[in-house]
Amino acid sequence: MNQQTVLDNTDSLSATDKTWQLRTADERLILSLVQRYNLPEIIARLLANRGIDLENISGYLQPTLRNFLPDPSCLLDMDVSINKTVHALEAKQKIVVYGDYDVDGATASALLRSYFQEIGQPIGLYIPDRIEEGYGANSQALSYLSEQEYNLVLMVDCGTTSFEPLEHAASLGLEVIVLDHHTAQPALPKAIGIINPNRLDQNLGDYDYLRYLCAAGVTFLFLVALQRALRQKGWFNEKTEPDLMKYLDLVALGTVCDVMPLKGLNRAYVSQGLKILRQRHNLGLATLSNVVSLDETITSYHLGFMLGPRINAGGRVGQADLGSRLLTTQDPLEAQTIAKQLNELNQQRQDIEKQVLDDAIHQIESKELHQNPVLLVGEDGWHPGVIGIVASRLKERYNRPACVVGFENDTGKGSGRSISGVELGSAMHVAVHQNLLEKGGGHAMAAGFTVTRAQYDKFYTFLNDQLGKQIQDITPTLKIDGYLSLSGATVSLLESIQQLEPFGNGNPAPKFAFRHVYVSYLDNVGENHLRCQINDETGNRLKAMAFRVKNTALGNFLHSTKGRKIELAGTLKLDSWNGSNQVCLIIEDGKVI
Repeated sequence: MNQQTVLDNTDSLSATDKTWQLRTADERLILSLVQRYNLPEIIARLLANRGIDLENISGYLQPTLRNFLPDPSCLLDMDVSINKTVHALEAKQKIVVYGDYDVDGATASALLRSYFQEIGQPIGLYIPDRIEEGYGANSQALSYLSEQEYNLVLMVDCGTTSFEPLEHAASLGLEVIVLDHHTAQPALPKAIGIINPNRLDQNLGDYDYLRYLCAAGVTFLFLVALQRALRQKGWFNEKTEPDLMKYLDLVALGTVCDVMPLKGLNRAYVSQGLKILRQRHNLGLATLSNVVSLDETITSYHLGFMLGPRINAGGRVGQADLGSRLLTTQDPLEAQTIAKQLNELNQQRQDIEKQVLDDAIHQIESKELHQNPVLLVGEDGWHPGVIGIVASRLKERYNRPACVVGFENDTGKGSGRSISGVELGSAMHVAVHQNLLEKGGGHAMAAGFTVTRAQYDKFYTFLNDQLGKQIQDITPTLKIDGYLSLSGATVSLLESIQQLEPFGNGNPAPKFAFRHVYVSYLDNVGENHLRCQINDETGNRLKAMAFRVKNTALGNFLHSTKGRKIELAGTLKLDSWNGSNQVCLIIEDGKVI
């Protein structure tokens, strides 16, 4: 990679019981990338490590919608759904968007509402309450919408498996179009259209990367098709045609926060969306950025860890529609009020999450559940708004799929998070068919479900049997892009690496390892984080942070090895402070030399 890089590999386990696996690439390909595209050697190596070859490099380094956006009509039910929507507009029918309460649902619903507002046809909004109504469509809500004399429901980020509610809607004369991405079953519910790239009967051909879209990504394709149809109808002969590109900030936010792979169209969505977001056109996002003092260049990191959690907070522990309303408001006072409210709700969410996480860890350790392939924990009163986050924390801590259930009386609402290579959403569908769950679904890495107390133990046995087979062949690994010396971790290196952004699922930030270093300074930050300084034998030093490591194997490792020679691995982050830039290592793992 450069003269300061030492390539090595080892099978010894680390503080987090992972094997460090050094990525390898074709040296001839690396040389070709350097020569043909005049790239720094480190960038060429990182590209090769990610499987990017000579044919795909332009689309990777400069992802544009022109290269990846398909004709939206390639999605089943798109054309019939567009025709119905155009008819509803022409007939002045009442339209409402029904969206999920998470970031993907908020961004998808905001996309629709912003577009319809801009063409002079405002539409309604309905976001179900997480606690009172739960995930997805419900018959009571659809009855309410019918009573409000809505004619057409655009249902986003849910609906693909809502058989009974959509049958009920049809009986009321309420027409529904579903814009979703969750795993489908062989049969589909009754609706005008189910637009979902993950329908089992959907043949995508060269556009297979559409399977990675979130609901906001699917909704953007719907708007592309709708605008084309309205243009053909002469809708814009006497009015300005909306610029769809300016909505890509919302699509990027939904894509990153729903942890979709940043491949193909998703990479273009996020890359272009970040450019729009940095211009701060969206009043709500700009206001929220100010509230959280986000004054540096916005990246996918800020979407996933600063803006997204706050937009999510309303659906988790507060008012479900706050996120969508923030993203569509044109009133500065309302934007300021909602942004502050979401920031406060996020703090409440963190407090609740900490208590549930502590309880869940105690349950796992006391019952030795970490000996099983899958984690399943449940308790009365656990807040349903945080169980998904807690499942994610447990997955990270124990390196295995984790499901968390909050019980109320005899019914528990659950959420699960999986590891790479273990399909969680499809397992939920199987469990439903075996009558182990009242309902359930999701996608590969995340799922939601409802389980009765009576079926809880049988469901846990099913998960261990069903997913344990997949986990047997998976060794927890930390993939390393290369070894660096501390003197090699420079601002100029990071500026070069920025060519590979946006980073996220499917395109992880490069991970580097550092040998023969020691922790010279260690301090607690907040309740769970560690701030460090790393030194080497020649006097070089580097700032470092380890997040959420209190009472974990990694946290204990850093404390116990302070002053000793060790190896550390993680990602590099550029910290801007008072006009100066510094490199900081985000520690993910370590081991003794």
